[in-house]
Amino acid sequence: MAAATPAPATPSASDAPPASDAPPASDGPPTPDREPARRLGRARTYTPDALVVAGYVGLAVLLASGQWGRADRMFHQAGDQILFEWMLARAARAVVDLDNPLYSAALNAPDGVNLMANTSVLGLGVPLTPVTLLLGSQVAFLVAVVACLAGTATAWYVLLRSRLVDSRVAAAVGGLVCGFAPGMVAQAGAHLHMSAQFLVPPILALVFRPDSGRVLRHGVLLGLLVTYQVFLGEEVLLFMALAAGVFVLAYAVADPRTARRRAPALLGRIGVGAAVAAPLLAYPLWFQFLGPGHYRGMPFHAYGYQLDLASFTASARQTVLGDGYLPGLLAPNATEENSFFGPGLLILAVVVVIWLWRRPLVRALAVCGALFALLSLGARVRLDGAPTSVPGPYRLVGELPLLDLAVPARLALVCIPVLGILVALSLDRVRSATTADTTTTAGARSGVPVRLLWGGAVAAALLPLTPTPIRTVPVWPVPAPVADGRWREYVPPGRTVVAVPPVTGAGESPAMFWSARTGLAFRAPGGYFIGPSAPDDPTARWGAPDRPTAVLLRRVAETGEVPVVTDTDRRAAVEDLRHWRAAVVVQGGLHLGDPVRRTVDALLGPGRPVDGAWVWDVRPLVD
Repeated sequence: MAAATPAPATPSASDAPPASDAPPASDGPPTPDREPARRLGRARTYTPDALVVAGYVGLAVLLASGQWGRADRMFHQAGDQILFEWMLARAARAVVDLDNPLYSAALNAPDGVNLMANTSVLGLGVPLTPVTLLLGSQVAFLVAVVACLAGTATAWYVLLRSRLVDSRVAAAVGGLVCGFAPGMVAQAGAHLHMSAQFLVPPILALVFRPDSGRVLRHGVLLGLLVTYQVFLGEEVLLFMALAAGVFVLAYAVADPRTARRRAPALLGRIGVGAAVAAPLLAYPLWFQFLGPGHYRGMPFHAYGYQLDLASFTASARQTVLGDGYLPGLLAPNATEENSFFGPGLLILAVVVVIWLWRRPLVRALAVCGALFALLSLGARVRLDGAPTSVPGPYRLVGELPLLDLAVPARLALVCIPVLGILVALSLDRVRSATTADTTTTAGARSGVPVRLLWGGAVAAALLPLTPTPIRTVPVWPVPAPVADGRWREYVPPGRTVVAVPPVTGAGESPAMFWSARTGLAFRAPGGYFIGPSAPDDPTARWGAPDRPTAVLLRRVAETGEVPVVTDTDRRAAVEDLRHWRAAVVVQGGLHLGDPVRRTVDALLGPGRPVDGAWVWDVRPLVD
């Protein structure tokens, strides 16, 4: 889960944007002779910005290149991609059908799924509806990945350029770090809700405005953006709020006079924002925590998702120097490689903090980054893959409300924008200092080398973090009888298609995959989501409560061992099919497909081969 960004908060007078960022004074009303020149000047001004954004988009497209035009490939965390493809398809269906976007009965039949209590990413799914309907869920997912990475980098570039630095190059490099750090790339391949951070800079820009005017207007905009962020990712919003709070406290200690002067307007904007967001979010949040299919807690122990201290200086898998072995020892999984910054960038950050320590902004950023890095180590520090006896500070806050639902390893994502801002500030400082020096003859001799030396140091720190295309794995295609709609001849209204094997727990769900790729054309039991353990037990668990037939077939799919099927098993299978309101059972491609098929034959009778798939018409059994 990605973290919120430590805001470039409340800059003091010494942190104010350079004078060159101020709009030029008006020269009076344009004349016919001067207007073309003005338009040309504006075009020249925006062209470098457009090139920066185009570069971000091009890099994001390259990182997703392993899937473009490849329906038989998915990113390495295929189960997560299936989840988000389904969520995007469901959002499009809700728009077309004017259906409740917070709940769906198309999955986990007959009980349905509380989508608001899962990562529904409606903030991406709704605007991507045309893409999903025209090009399918896979293309929509890839477009979302590109939008999250490039959008986050662009948003930070705009904030840096408008508030903190004068140099476009400095802002561009800072945006590159914020949008394409190893942690962002790792999250983007699986967790859209964590990589969708493009609203974080605008939110922080509104909270930490340097002026005290238009409190009402800015507060309303803040409330609207916070509301939208909830439908992108609540975890990012939580981390952003925590990071901003830490930043404010650290800045108040570093520059109490400026903090006192700007506190009333800041609190006013936050108050207005809360008043706007509260009524907009009241029903969605009620639905999430108390609506149908709500749950309590998490289906896993968050304490197990922590980072290794050695991971901060290691290379992530998705970088030019990365490999598949060491990161597996230092992070919970390939998606949570949130802290792999390498030694070069960390040393560079320490140098920048010492160099610019007099700036309150830098001191506050340093405190914020260091604290969240420590929190990501969990309740007990690990080093080089082994636990130590050193307690981590996370144990002091891990049981607090909301934080008890968060993953400690993702707190390190807060460090990404901290490092990006520090890099941008340093490049801008070198540029402004050397520009001033070149006004003298001596400066002309010394200024350029200083700039080149520091630029080389930044390049040496960042080049090892160059991301590589997100790894993909092969997937079985949607079975032909499902893809072309022939399932309809078996399934009357109100009945479901059961994929073999039915998913149990957090396993990859073929039914969910088929549903997403066919635009939610049919209802299916089970799925990959978080829900209650039972109708009368809201304790969280992965997927639907296990049915005997699902457990049996999943075991066969994993072991390849065909069990002795008894009459008890057959009666249980019929009962499970009735519970699922099944009309047809379909088996597509499986690694151990033959043992599974033989087991289903023993349970339900012989199936029928149809274009590479096996089909069992179970209506006579269920009816």
